[in-house]
Amino acid sequence: MNRSAAASLSRPARARAATPVSLQHTGALRPAIGLGVASLLLLGLAYAVAATGISAALFPVQAEGSLLLDNHQVRGSRLVAQPFVGDGYFQARPSAANYDPMAAAGSNLARSNPALQERVAEATRTVAAREGIAVDEVPGDLVTQSGAGMDPELSPAAAAVQVKRVAGNRGLSVEQVQALVQAHTQGPQWGVFGQPRVNVMTLNLALDGLKNSQAATGATETPAR
Repeated sequence: MNRSAAASLSRPARARAATPVSLQHTGALRPAIGLGVASLLLLGLAYAVAATGISAALFPVQAEGSLLLDNHQVRGSRLVAQPFVGDGYFQARPSAANYDPMAAAGSNLARSNPALQERVAEATRTVAAREGIAVDEVPGDLVTQSGAGMDPELSPAAAAVQVKRVAGNRGLSVEQVQALVQAHTQGPQWGVFGQPRVNVMTLNLALDGLKNSQAATGATETPAR
């Protein structure tokens, strides 16, 4: 092929290359909007409604926050610690957030921080005086704060050192209170994970229930005397 023929064949190709190509944006806009709306409805609405409905059907108590009721009134949650006033109650772990769920947090103090060491030492002396035990007998979870400051559970040892005080202030025998502690002691999760623990909320509510039942029994027996 000579040069003139090759040049004539290459002209249409150069002409096509020089012609500007117009992109059609309107054709891609509709599926993009449709995909966005579908994703919002399916993942933002339908999934949330379905997950909430299924969880409420399968786990109604947990879905409502594991609330604890007393005479149809909410007294707290088995998942969140709260302070108890009075020597007739078991005390929970200290809280850096003052037991406020909206401010749940730890102190963020390092173990080597003198402020932390001083606070723990002071708390240890306070607990020892309150429970009538030696300083070296105070369990660590009664003077240390959890990471979120809302830990609702104690070790069985931390509950055991409070039994005598609670029993004395409620007019109960030590054996009665020990039996309640034992009844509310949970083993490791599925028998494998974690350590034995006692839920302070449910234990204190059981103490109040025991007092109320004894009062009702006394009121029932009084007219028969």
